[in-house]
Amino acid sequence: MPVSLPPALELSLDLLRCPTCRTRRLHPGRGALRCPAGHTFDIARHGYAGLLTGARATSGDDAAMVQARDRFLSTGAYAPLREAAARLAAGAASDRAAVVDVGCGTGYYLAGILDRLPGARGLGLDTSARALRSAARAHDRAAAVAWDVFRPFPLADQVADVVLDVFAPRNPAEFHRVLRPTGRLIVVRPTDRHLAELRGRLPAMVTVDPAKEQRLHRALGPFFEAVVTEQVEYSVTLAGPDALDLVAMTPSARHLSRAESNGDGVLPGQVTVSVLATAYRPR
Repeated sequence: MPVSLPPALELSLDLLRCPTCRTRRLHPGRGALRCPAGHTFDIARHGYAGLLTGARATSGDDAAMVQARDRFLSTGAYAPLREAAARLAAGAASDRAAVVDVGCGTGYYLAGILDRLPGARGLGLDTSARALRSAARAHDRAAAVAWDVFRPFPLADQVADVVLDVFAPRNPAEFHRVLRPTGRLIVVRPTDRHLAELRGRLPAMVTVDPAKEQRLHRALGPFFEAVVTEQVEYSVTLAGPDALDLVAMTPSARHLSRAESNGDGVLPGQVTVSVLATAYRPR
C-alpha cells in the first residue's frame, strides 16, 4: 500500500529539488516524490524521504547508537545546548522561518527551534535511516530526508532562514547557497573541555582536535562572518546507564573495547558539557 505524504514533508516540499536534475521541483505521487523528468524517490513508511542517489553514504549512527542517543537526550542533560541553538535561531528568524538541520540525527535540536518558532517549518538531513525514523517523528512541523552532507544539497537556492549544524560535518559552500542573504548559520561544536572526564577514563574516545576552531574559521571564512558566539558550559551528574548511553551515542563507541563499552571500567559520575554556539551571517 503506497505511503501517504507526511504533513511535515508537505510543509517543506517547496524547499526541495530533484537531486538528479538539481533544478526541478518534486511532487508527491503514489508513495513517492517525483520530478517532471521522471526521477522517483521513495517515502519510507517511517515518514522520511529517501533522496540519496548512486553509492549509498555510510553512517556510524546504527540502531544501537540512535537508541542510546534517544535515551540520553530524554534525560534533559543536553537541554541547555538545545536552548542555546533555539535562542540563536529565534534571534535571527521570524516565526515563519524555514529551518534546515544538517546532520539532524534524531531531530532533537530541530524540534527545540520549532518549539521556539511556532510558525516555522523544519527539514532535517541525515544519512542514517535509523536516526531519520526518529527525526520524522520529532516534531509535527519537522520533515526528514536521507542525504549526505558532503554532496550538493537537494534544496533550491536561498530557501532557508536558518541552517543548523550541531556536532555534525559541515559543507560551507552549500550552507551559503541554500541560506537567504538575511539568514543565519548556527554551528554548535565542542570545546576541548567537553566530556573531558569521560575521555580521561576512556583513552580510546575520540578527542577534540586543538586546532578545531582554526579549521572551522578557515572553512567558513570565505562564506560567512560570525555575528555572536555563546559558550555553554556546565556540569552534569550521570547515573551509570546514562554514562553508558553518552558513550554509546557518539562515534567513540566504534573505538572502544567491549569491556569499556559495557562500563566495566569505572565511569565518572559527573562530566563537563562545554560547547560553543555561533550564529554566522552570509558574506
